[in-house]
Amino acid sequence: MINRFRAYVRANQRYLPVVFFMCGFLWDSLTLGRIDRLYDQIILCTYLTSLSISLYLYNLADDGKWTETFLEKYQDYLPLAIQFFLGGLCSAYVIYFSRSVSFSKTFFFFLILVLLLFANELLKKRISNKYLQFSAYFFVNFTFFTFFIPMLVKSMNTFIFMVSGAISLGLTLALIIYIYNVSPSTRQEIHMGKMSGLILGIYLLINSFYYFNLIPPVPLALDVGLVAHNVEKNTENNEYVVTYEQNPWYKIWRDNDKDFHHTPGTRVYVFTSIFAPSELKESVLHRWKWYSPHTNQWEVIDEIGYEITGGRDGGYRGYTYKTNMMEGKWEVDVITDDELVLGIINFEVQIDSTAQAQDMRTRVF
Repeated sequence: MINRFRAYVRANQRYLPVVFFMCGFLWDSLTLGRIDRLYDQIILCTYLTSLSISLYLYNLADDGKWTETFLEKYQDYLPLAIQFFLGGLCSAYVIYFSRSVSFSKTFFFFLILVLLLFANELLKKRISNKYLQFSAYFFVNFTFFTFFIPMLVKSMNTFIFMVSGAISLGLTLALIIYIYNVSPSTRQEIHMGKMSGLILGIYLLINSFYYFNLIPPVPLALDVGLVAHNVEKNTENNEYVVTYEQNPWYKIWRDNDKDFHHTPGTRVYVFTSIFAPSELKESVLHRWKWYSPHTNQWEVIDEIGYEITGGRDGGYRGYTYKTNMMEGKWEVDVITDDELVLGIINFEVQIDSTAQAQDMRTRVF
């Protein structure tokens, strides 16, 4: 039976990586939910550990290390294992990052994850390229620790991000150096200086993304962001009742209408619901900005902050409001104390005391 299956694998090497890729993504989509849930953490730790072991076993297979051992019969499956665990990690990150309602500044990093996820199905042809192997491994390793360390210490800031990156860098280089030292075939295929330079280059690139606010501030995520005509809190059942203008049904990418019909003297609310892992506390700011047609620049009008505490499935809810609104384009940046962007809520104020807002919707959060 095993020999028949191995023959099937060899005969279908061109297609099986795609199948394993799809299986990994489908499995994650059905099973993963919250990054702070014990099940999710166990799955991610298992994926990363299994990927590390698979890379070690695969890179030593060319040296005949597993000849006449029980692992010899499974050598043909190691590329598929790498494919599955790498795809599983990438798809998990895509699922977690996609929770945010805004990709205004973090879309590029999210796009890298998506491209790596889909490029994974093509890695089978180039899986023997050790530069590619370890580069992809370091990227998913770094991303894992940016999730895991803040949950472990119940806090997130620039220092913790730097610590996460340093741990990931150290573990990756340790694995590469160990494989390099015990595998003659690896020493023939790669130059250690070039490999280290490539890893350090990726490390600096990710840190540059962080510096320019191009990385989502995981594990926080902006679940809901709405500009509203009214927000009321029901203290009896701890619910928020939000009334806002709804987009036409065919604009499925945005629930909230971008055009806000404002009556002078009334309030304009911005309501947000932010997911945070259990027990994680963080300060959040709503930075209200108005685009000046005179200077052609965004001007900061106000900054209003509040504390959030993680653990609630629907996210930590909060709102800010302003009364004296100028006509034109507005943005409200939802940011952390470290200026990390959770999301950007953009809208355009149209002032007309006689106009009536259309397609009003009321939701309870």
